[in-house]
Amino acid sequence: MDNALDAWFVREILVCEEALARYLRQCWPHRDELHDLRQEVYVRVYEAAARARPAQPRSFLFAAARNLMTDRLRRGQVVSIEPVGDMSLLDGLTDEICPERRFSGRQALKRLGEAIDRLPDRVRDVVWLRRVDEMPQKAVAQRLGISEKTVEKYLANGMRLLADFHYGGSGDHTASPKAAGHECEVGHDRQQAD
Repeated sequence: MDNALDAWFVREILVCEEALARYLRQCWPHRDELHDLRQEVYVRVYEAAARARPAQPRSFLFAAARNLMTDRLRRGQVVSIEPVGDMSLLDGLTDEICPERRFSGRQALKRLGEAIDRLPDRVRDVVWLRRVDEMPQKAVAQRLGISEKTVEKYLANGMRLLADFHYGGSGDHTASPKAAGHECEVGHDRQQAD
């Protein structure tokens, strides 16, 4: 045994026992594990100090405690992937992408692209920024120089028009500004800009 290490441990680490116990009680949800957790922290600190003494023992102690709790939480979240039954039964259930499904998917994407292209410019911009680029509503409003309320209206109208086109509507949304949600928003934005 290393008497110098033992003396260091008592002088620098064990004096923090009450603070460590309080910290673990605050952070660890399983009260029945606190004693074991504290002992494991001590083991980690002692073994690390045997290799090299930390410059800031108290900080090192609490970092070791935090790391130990993190490790335990990670281990608790690991899910076993061992097979439970006969895996050969699943072979017939795999869903391979056949040429027909691939073609159908391409057709659906083409139709969606056509629908997006038919949207009025401003509505298309809002739908694209919100749904494709996943930009926050406030950022879209700032970028396009319109109000957040107008972004909401354009998005709702755009999604309605896309659904209408997808489910068999004419899809001709460029001819009617009212259908696209332009009847009051454009004037509203102009008033805000003045």
